[in-house]
Amino acid sequence: MDLINFRVGQKTISLKILDILLTERYEGNLTSLPNENKSFIGVKDYMDTPTPIFDLGIVLNNQSTSDTNTALSDLLVEREKEHLEWLNALEHSLVTGTPFTKSTDPDKCEFGRWYNNFKTDNEDLHSIIVKFDAPHRELHAMARELLELQKSQPQEKVISVFEEKKRQVFNQLVRLFESAREQIILDYKPIIIFTTKDGITPHIGLLVDQVEDNINVKKEDIKPLEQLTSVGFDVDPQTKNMMRGLIKMKNKHSLLLDPSAIFRPEHLMRHEAEETEEYGLF
Repeated sequence: MDLINFRVGQKTISLKILDILLTERYEGNLTSLPNENKSFIGVKDYMDTPTPIFDLGIVLNNQSTSDTNTALSDLLVEREKEHLEWLNALEHSLVTGTPFTKSTDPDKCEFGRWYNNFKTDNEDLHSIIVKFDAPHRELHAMARELLELQKSQPQEKVISVFEEKKRQVFNQLVRLFESAREQIILDYKPIIIFTTKDGITPHIGLLVDQVEDNINVKKEDIKPLEQLTSVGFDVDPQTKNMMRGLIKMKNKHSLLLDPSAIFRPEHLMRHEAEETEEYGLF
């Protein structure tokens, strides 16, 4: 069976090639309609057919990737502000002689705790994030050095060293914060997958982050949904209706989805997911 993999946040999903009519860049040009389904984001005319569009980020992750990216970008703004405040507090301590009460341990400040636990599959963003480590540690080491230097050197000398290191180290961090935020924005180029039931007319559209690759799988490569739920794999009803199994790939798994299940009549939404054979996989 031939499938195409798509990225949705941190997840990979697979759709049968025969279920896909077309993909196109999402430009935000949808018609809004009242609907209680929070994953429904609007309607787009395709081939003279009003086609409902659903955000798979909301379906699978309870949050659109756009909102996730905005939250991450906002977080980086806050972490940058915190380090500016940290520097201002250090300067105040060096000028006035009052105790410096903020952390000099790079692993214990807010950014350090976040940084040590942050993971991303975005290789370009990862390549920027790893560059934070050295200047961030140098910034905190600077505080320890200056507070010690303060004990034996004139204030003018200490402030001069502070200003020089601030220009060198903090400005480097500022550029990295800017680069990371720009990468988050530039990397997000979502697409709409127009699905079909008959191979001719559009059924629904699914908003995903990007196309990954295409694969060919055998029946034994797919773990049935019953095996997932029996080992404590907690799935909400809407997602469970769409899932047809889990595919093991080299370094990750992919969720095999039936796009028609997201737009079932109300009486079918309560129906348990069918066996994979009933989805017509083989």
